[in-house]
Amino acid sequence: MKSAHVSIEGRVQGVWFRAWTTEQAKKRGLDGWVRNRTDGTLKAVFSGEDTEVDAMLLACESGPPLARVETVSATPCDPPSPGFTALPTE
Repeated sequence: MKSAHVSIEGRVQGVWFRAWTTEQAKKRGLDGWVRNRTDGTLKAVFSGEDTEVDAMLLACESGPPLARVETVSATPCDPPSPGFTALPTE
């Protein structure tokens, strides 16, 4: 099992990135959350099987079709509560 706190920078707001992330994480059976930040970044926590978390991180490097991702950075973190949720902007 692996848990990662993720920061995604680039054109990641207003392009359905949060909804796309929620859909992709649920398909992979991941726990965690995703939210937009007022600084223009997107933050997320992904937790689950190592291979699924790694696949999610790789997918985030491209994101949905209208996104332009510049960087994806991840650091280990504690596992979140079960389920995956899109949270309001913070």
